[in-house]
Amino acid sequence: MELPRHGRSRLSDVAKLAGVSLGSASRALNNPSSVRPPTLEAVRKAAEQLSYVPDGNARSLVLRRSNTIGAVMPTLNNPVYADFLHFLQQGLSEAGYSLICSAHEYDQSVETLLVERLLQRGVDGLVLVGTDHDEALLSRLGLAGIPHLFTWSTDERSRGACVGFSNRRAMQKLTRHLIELGHREIAVLSGAQTHNERARARLAGIVDVMALHGLDLPPENVITCRFDIEAGRKGLREALALPRAPTAIMCTTDMLAAGALSEAIHLGLTVPADISITGFDDIAYAQMLSPPLTTIHVSAREMGLRSSEAIIRAIHGDPHEGAELGAELVVRGSTGPVRGKQQS
Repeated sequence: MELPRHGRSRLSDVAKLAGVSLGSASRALNNPSSVRPPTLEAVRKAAEQLSYVPDGNARSLVLRRSNTIGAVMPTLNNPVYADFLHFLQQGLSEAGYSLICSAHEYDQSVETLLVERLLQRGVDGLVLVGTDHDEALLSRLGLAGIPHLFTWSTDERSRGACVGFSNRRAMQKLTRHLIELGHREIAVLSGAQTHNERARARLAGIVDVMALHGLDLPPENVITCRFDIEAGRKGLREALALPRAPTAIMCTTDMLAAGALSEAIHLGLTVPADISITGFDDIAYAQMLSPPLTTIHVSAREMGLRSSEAIIRAIHGDPHEGAELGAELVVRGSTGPVRGKQQS
């Protein structure tokens, strides 16, 4: 038989080369157990010879599924989210799903637009970060009736399944650690709190513990900045210029902490003898900084795999409430007692 001269082989070409009907060829490729072994073998050989690739769009129309999941992240410029996506993709791939990922860079209007585009592409489910989202986006998800999952946070949760942790309780652990080391003058490097319940919850956790010890956190000691290394450098300089010089800098991400630590060393400060610095996330290189970073460990691996399980279950009609994961304090060399004080 002469091979087809058009660009892409069709199922009809496979059926003709195999000497079977179009229906038999389709069943052999989509439901092998439904055809006789000789038919299956003939169709497989023909498909291989023709380099036949099934039409995913046509298959999606028949099954009413695209076997794709959309994930909209706050940013891709943070290793902890890259790790999360790696394990999310791993879990989805094992179940036969592909992942489409985009980032809104902390802009809710962009997030809503990206979600609409994913819905237009026919994704089977959506994974979003955080619990604070534009009401228009939430309404759109409700109208679309598409399974969706909130991740990385259980703070301020009002609806929908979540796979995340309490940012507030996690930051309380870190603040207690500093208070026990004798720190009373604390500055915070934080991202913008608008449309970001994670930033709000982390700051609230700091305030909670300081208040229990009769301490206040002046508004000027909360320095709002981007979530990147350069912002951490700049934030450290701003903190050192405060009227009440801080003995500890709490950074709400490890990226900010890496920048603050680098700038402190550049300015000739010794960490932690002159100033203690903390992070949040425990990204891979946190323990490789000099000194290694005290931080909050969040398991991106568990978050990603548990999220893949949850969204797949939701797609198959078995939604559940998600899961609350742990977030643990990891004490390393970037924190120590205030100069002249012993740890209580």
